[in-house]
Amino acid sequence: MNRIDRKEATELLKEADLLELGQMADQVRKELHPEGIVTFVVDRNINYTNVCINQCRFCAYYRSPESPDAFVLSKDELFKKIEETIAQGGTQILIQGGLNPELGLDFYTDMLESIKQRFDIHIHGFSPPEIKYIARKASLGVQETLRILHDAGLDSIPGGGAEILSDRVREVLSPKKICSSEWLEVMEQAHKLGMKTTATMMFGSVETEEDILEHLDAIRSLQDRTGGFTAFIPWSFQPKNTALYQEGKRVFSASAVDYLKVLSVSRIYLDNIPNLQASWVTQGLKVAQVALRFGANDFGSTMLEENVVRAAGVSYRVTKEDIIKAIKAAGFRPAQRDTYYRIIQFFEEELVK
Repeated sequence: MNRIDRKEATELLKEADLLELGQMADQVRKELHPEGIVTFVVDRNINYTNVCINQCRFCAYYRSPESPDAFVLSKDELFKKIEETIAQGGTQILIQGGLNPELGLDFYTDMLESIKQRFDIHIHGFSPPEIKYIARKASLGVQETLRILHDAGLDSIPGGGAEILSDRVREVLSPKKICSSEWLEVMEQAHKLGMKTTATMMFGSVETEEDILEHLDAIRSLQDRTGGFTAFIPWSFQPKNTALYQEGKRVFSASAVDYLKVLSVSRIYLDNIPNLQASWVTQGLKVAQVALRFGANDFGSTMLEENVVRAAGVSYRVTKEDIIKAIKAAGFRPAQRDTYYRIIQFFEEELVK
């Protein structure tokens, strides 16, 4: 399939029939992954602090420094969570937090080094806003900060904090957060250091179809230059308990149809990113299963712990067995992977109960 441009992709998102769009995305998925394998990773999301000075209007999780609910995770609590993850076959931890003014570079390097000293586990951590904030507090450049964190034990970087890479939208959603070019700068510098990252997109708030394509185009352009993104994860905004919802802004929970359309266009447009994750966390197991025929080839994570989406009033929970059954029922071969999409093990018929 020939590469499509932003205008064509915008027209698809606005006008294409859902099933025709799904067929197009499924064909791209087949070309990239003809073996019919759908992967997932066993991991845990660990939030080391909920204190954040950005106070994004779409987020229901953050707390101010003086809040009675504010916390910084102790090492004992952190290590216990990691031990539990490894006991359940986990191979990575996704570690993220807010922009806490009490924490400096030494806190992060000490945390990374202490984890690596005790555990053989991949650390997928610190989104671009966190990296940029750590660098500013330490009066260092982004690349030098990334090098220090990498040397301390940071293995790869998640795509959080992207939301929509349109500064017009970001001014509404998160006026205190880094701008689009700064998010892209962190990712580009990480790729130059040989660190792999993922890319995300939160849609369904105040953006237009043109904003969505501005986001996808920025991701595709950077991937053309660096090849450092392993996967793309679009997920839908969850409004409950957020400032946007309480202010009565034009916000909504994207429907399953909205989600599948955005997913399909993402698969078609991002022809240079190998993997597309389904989001059972925001859409539920059944829609995520359908997503496997709308371009997705990965079921994401078992997510032994997740707090941010749950704070917005959405709390889907699935087990590893649920994921395996869903993948098989959709006609695919389930496989556990690592962060770099290398297969760890397959799950044959007799292993699925």
